[in-house]
Amino acid sequence: MATSAPAETAAMRRAIQLAAHGLGHTSPNPVVGCVILDAAGHTVGEGWHERAGGPHAEVNALREAGDRARGGTAFVTLEPCNHTGRTGPCAQALIEAGIARVHYAVPDPTPTATGGSTTLAEAGIEVEGGLLADEAAAGNEAWLTAVLRRRPFVLWKYAATLDGRIAAADGTSRWISSAESRADVHRLRAQADAVIVGSGTARADDPHLGARIAGLADAEVSQPLRVVIDTAAAVVKPGARVLDGTAPTLIAVAEDADAGHLEGLAPIVRLPRTAAGTGLHIPALLDALYARDVRSVLLEGGPTLAGSFLAAHAVDKVVGYLAPVLLGAGPAALGDAGIGTIDQALRLDVTATDRLGPDLRITAVPARHALNEEN
Repeated sequence: MATSAPAETAAMRRAIQLAAHGLGHTSPNPVVGCVILDAAGHTVGEGWHERAGGPHAEVNALREAGDRARGGTAFVTLEPCNHTGRTGPCAQALIEAGIARVHYAVPDPTPTATGGSTTLAEAGIEVEGGLLADEAAAGNEAWLTAVLRRRPFVLWKYAATLDGRIAAADGTSRWISSAESRADVHRLRAQADAVIVGSGTARADDPHLGARIAGLADAEVSQPLRVVIDTAAAVVKPGARVLDGTAPTLIAVAEDADAGHLEGLAPIVRLPRTAAGTGLHIPALLDALYARDVRSVLLEGGPTLAGSFLAAHAVDKVVGYLAPVLLGAGPAALGDAGIGTIDQALRLDVTATDRLGPDLRITAVPARHALNEEN
């Protein structure tokens, strides 16, 4: 029996919720969720892609469903894959399980994986795409961006006072944001493949950059690659907290930098400088990270580094934590981004506003017209 439209929507929304469990664990693969309804419309199997190299969401859901999947309907957040990598093709697994219908939210843009819907249809399975596509794509935004742009998805996070200051005039900044906001940043770190800071932040704060989640043991938390942009190789020294071994670290330096003192302390990547010679070439940095299977980046650097990323059109989302505090002086959240007039301003679309303790968290993405201009 065919499921009703509300039941289909509910099943796909549950699949999207399941997919989110994989955030921080599946890269360079996408997060995917799957719900199996039996022929009578009852949920008999649920699953998500839990880790890279492990079974995909469909396989996990089919295992739970067993024989009850025969004649049923699968709801998957991403078009079932059609290739054999570290795991077999999910399209074939659905066929062998006797699934009668497949609803997927987002088509798979990966050249080697597409075609799953065609394979399913050729096997006599009723296939339909597009159900809750926008919601599913939002949950997989990092991976989809990386596939389409061939570079990591970049989320720029900053914390500031209500008047846009990230520190007082004397340089003090602890703590502008609340404990709730700081805990949320650790959640973002745990979901990212890499977290990036520049030499200014490394010098001023000696940050650790690891993720800590309340209620979870350290072994249960995914740690991002800690990336320090130290152009002249003059800031990171033995004993720095990012070298403590609790998470992987990468030091990015200029091609001509004397980095002998870093040998043996952490992996080093040498990159070209900008045309002005004042920093590293951001697209080259992102290319190097992409080659290391980094698909999502949390940019935590200061105003200079944030400006460099924005000038390179390399910011895909902004999360700002605004504290109800006024300073009136001190460094601003954003440095020079190559914007000289109001007509060049990067316009953002606000996608969410949330209260975290006393703070306001604003989530925004570049407006669609800005993305079109970039591309």
